[in-house]
Amino acid sequence: MPKIDVYNIEGKKVSEVELKEEIFGIEPNEAVVHSVLVNFLANQRQGTQNTKTRSEVRGGGRKPWRQKGTGRARQGSIRAPQWIKGGIALGPKPRSYYYTVNKKERRLAVKSVLSSKVLENELVVVDSLDMKEIKTKEMVKVLNNLKVEGKTLMLLPEKNENVQKSARNIEGVKTTLVNTINVYDLLKYKNLVITLDTVKKLEEVYA
Repeated sequence: MPKIDVYNIEGKKVSEVELKEEIFGIEPNEAVVHSVLVNFLANQRQGTQNTKTRSEVRGGGRKPWRQKGTGRARQGSIRAPQWIKGGIALGPKPRSYYYTVNKKERRLAVKSVLSSKVLENELVVVDSLDMKEIKTKEMVKVLNNLKVEGKTLMLLPEKNENVQKSARNIEGVKTTLVNTINVYDLLKYKNLVITLDTVKKLEEVYA
């Protein structure tokens, strides 16, 4: 079982915690992580792009010149794809990019990224994040105490308005909940800050 130090919001080590091997200590599966990440990004696409075919472009109803005798190539419409301002031959049309990935794959991908965070020392465990009031300056102070630099994801076990609103105006910092976690956010943000309660919740959900 991987062991990791636990800090308080002042940045002082207060204890250690043993993390479950099957969640924080597996060998990361890059192929599954890639598959789930591509699926997540595809499902975010709106699919509203649209180009006009030759039948949808205004005009072009009359044959531009007679079929034979002009010395030019035969043409049926000035809105054919080869003409400037003509229709698009094989352009994109509105469609859904949504598809699903097996639940086991999604869970394995999350566990793989969590394990890689432990391996790369990018996981910071805090005993608790007790914010008495909504104050961005205090949250900045906490992150500085924890020596967290760069993009940071704060993973909470449940909704905490004081923490979420204190962190939302800090550039490069995002808060999310255990039940809304996704591989994209875990990979996008270098550092992962979690509480002891979050560890328990993750072990319950992904055990």
